[in-house]
Amino acid sequence: MPTGIQHVSKYVSLASLSLSFLTLGATAFGGPAMVAYIRKMAVEDKKWLDEETFRNGVALCQTIPGATAMQVSAYVGFRVRGAVGAAVSFIGFGLPAFLLMVGLSAVYARSFRLPPVVAIFNGLQVIVVALVANATVSFGKSSLKGFWDATIAIFAAGLFGLGVSPILVIALAALLGLAIYKDKPVETFSADSARNSGSVGSLFIITAVAAFGFVLLFFLERRLFDLGAVMLKIDLFAFGGGFASVPLMFHEIVEVRSWMDSQTFLNGIALGQITPGPIVITATFVGYILYGLFGAMVATLSVFLPSFLMVIGVTPYFDRLRNSAYATRAIGAVLCSFVGLLLAVTFRFGSNIQWDVHRSLLAAVAFVALLFKVQIIWVVLMGTILSALFL
Repeated sequence: MPTGIQHVSKYVSLASLSLSFLTLGATAFGGPAMVAYIRKMAVEDKKWLDEETFRNGVALCQTIPGATAMQVSAYVGFRVRGAVGAAVSFIGFGLPAFLLMVGLSAVYARSFRLPPVVAIFNGLQVIVVALVANATVSFGKSSLKGFWDATIAIFAAGLFGLGVSPILVIALAALLGLAIYKDKPVETFSADSARNSGSVGSLFIITAVAAFGFVLLFFLERRLFDLGAVMLKIDLFAFGGGFASVPLMFHEIVEVRSWMDSQTFLNGIALGQITPGPIVITATFVGYILYGLFGAMVATLSVFLPSFLMVIGVTPYFDRLRNSAYATRAIGAVLCSFVGLLLAVTFRFGSNIQWDVHRSLLAAVAFVALLFKVQIIWVVLMGTILSALFL
């Protein structure tokens, strides 16, 4: 067993890790609920980790940017088999969603002008508005605890509505958090003595390989380099989970670079909800529509790479980050800003819909269903059926 890995009850082979997460990744629908599926497998069924270690991992993955469920899979693999285990678990968990999204994107590219397909996606775009609105409510409940939290959210929504870059909004929110919450007490946590001496070396090797790949893209295919760079930036600032990437990706792909129109981007989000895995898998759709299979691969790798590297790099030193008053206050404010960004995106997406009675009813029913915790996949499938029948 690798030196420095603790809290593991037994030796776990890489093949077992890969197969377990591949199976889970093929069936894990439901957004944040995917974390619960990982916990059941890793803690209760396989007994790879104890409950406290897993909870610490979830706290870590909620603190750093990126899709939380993907990061938790990497965290479990890291605790079990080090950096290689993290890579095996991460790839296994995300591979089914990637493959399915590539297939759906290929079908979409060849059929999106057919009248029945147009009708279905007209309805699914309404579902996406309800989906983002529900994410706004969920983020709001968990992130907004007082007057200043709500103020930061409204401030962020206003700036985004005025066309200010979401990344600048996030930076301003972090600075506001440092100023506003300077007297707010910070909860302290007990230190975990576990360290992985090989994590720094693994982090360096993976980063070097990725950097070399980007250098090659820069000289051989600049368009793919630009796509990868945008996706890297999106993941670096997506605090709060996969949904945090939605306003960032929309801004970069649709508004700044005009690589696709808002309707097509909405369709990509809708397809992302048919697949297992996080909503950020929409990056695969974007890459495929722009540059085919190779574009899908570059976009997907890029949008997951920063958060994966952070899991490897930060896990051994997470207690210092979690006990830092500055980091806690800044991250708390950033999470509040994402409520505002999601609210603005909800209105932006809604403005692209040609609303009528049928669409309004479909949006309302979908929103209520999501509020009552109906799984996203069922909401999307029912929306698809209703759209084909009535729109």
